[in-house]
Amino acid sequence: MLVASMNPSPSGFFNDGNQAAFSSPAEMHRYMGKISGPLLDRIDIHIEVTPVPFDELSEERRGETSEEIRKRIIACRALQSNRFESHKGVYYNAQMGVKHIRTYCELDESSKALLKDAMERLNLSARAYDRILKSSPNHC
Repeated sequence: MLVASMNPSPSGFFNDGNQAAFSSPAEMHRYMGKISGPLLDRIDIHIEVTPVPFDELSEERRGETSEEIRKRIIACRALQSNRFESHKGVYYNAQMGVKHIRTYCELDESSKALLKDAMERLNLSARAYDRILKSSPNHC
């Protein structure tokens, strides 16, 4: 498993509504060009994290415990193991080939439309399409 992070721009303030972005379009293009498209294409999940205001950081709220998250993960892994028990060498969604993806990862019409829009707007590859289907929460 690979977990990576990077600033959204050379200044680090591109997606911060409270800070001015200091980078020109040319600087942004050069900065993003340091990471190759094929490398980014092989990372399954990309998440943009915006700065969290102090008031939200300091408020007392309770999220899921690690134990609760662990139980959900164990349940998902069991579901996947059962799903693939008749497929030699396939135990989890990450190991699915195209044939399995087409069998187990069907989308409803609204999901297809959303994915089509994302594919076109973000110029995503076929590899990205398959990765998105494999990581869909509906296919735990």
